Amino acid sequence: MTEVATQSKKGETKPKNEKPKAVLRDDYEHPMEIYLRIERFPHIWCATCGIGTVLTAFISGLEKSKLDIEKVTVVSGIGCTGRTAGYLRLDSFHTTHGRAIPFATGLALGNPKLKVVVISGDGDLTAIGGNHFIHAARRNLDLTIICVNNFNYAMTGGQAGPTTPMEAIASTAPYGCYEYPFNLPFLAESSGAVFVARWTALHIRRLTNTIAEALLKPGFSFIEVICPCATLYARRNRLGDGLDLMRFYHDNAIIKHGANTREVDIEYQKQIIVGKFVDIDKPTFLQQRDRFLKNKLGNQFIPYKEPVS
Repeated sequence: MTEVATQSKKGETKPKNEKPKAVLRDDYEHPMEIYLRIERFPHIWCATCGIGTVLTAFISGLEKSKLDIEKVTVVSGIGCTGRTAGYLRLDSFHTTHGRAIPFATGLALGNPKLKVVVISGDGDLTAIGGNHFIHAARRNLDLTIICVNNFNYAMTGGQAGPTTPMEAIASTAPYGCYEYPFNLPFLAESSGAVFVARWTALHIRRLTNTIAEALLKPGFSFIEVICPCATLYARRNRLGDGLDLMRFYHDNAIIKHGANTREVDIEYQKQIIVGKFVDIDKPTFLQQRDRFLKNKLGNQFIPYKEPVS
């Protein structure tokens, strides 16, 4: 079988499985190639899926933050969004269902110099992973969480999930969902998050800027990206294709920075409030630990970051 090759410099090819070298951006055909595992493309996402847009916004936000990518780690769980970790040419981990946040917690506490990011879906983070979500926010762990909310369990058949709007059709709710959904920004803020924002897959520039800001924010930052599954959710609920979804976002997204998160619930095919809702400062988990124990132990206190000989 002939090995597939990809373009590196113009007029040159490289084997599919060869890792690109970190050279000047002009040496690549695509400006984001140094951030992506090109050998794993084409990706598995459906045509018009917004997860690719979110991945683009993340890479652009990472560049804008000017963080050292050697010290950035991305963790994901199971689901369509969970595949982002596998496509990024960073230290990345594709974990088990609902366990992205505890895995990320271990990384952040094991090496506090890392910037640890979790990119996963609404089902993974707030259903089976919901307990981990609220306690990571309560502790104000230094994590950046990007939740792609596609309103159902998209990878496994479009079942109703914790964010499915009431009345929406799903494979397990053929007459419409009758369960109350989570208001994710309110859940994050009430659990202790210091930074909370929401955008749609249409708001690429604003999402990019928000990701850059969240990456530089100490503590538990949460960004929700509204991105209904174009294949299952949109089709069942007669929202059309990906372009129709973009029109829906354009016509129905209302920007309200600083909005009360109690009032940003998402109703079935109605207006969606987006913006940056929360941006406060308070000690992170490790800062609070060091401050508390230093007060209790005095000269016997050893800071967390200081190795014990």
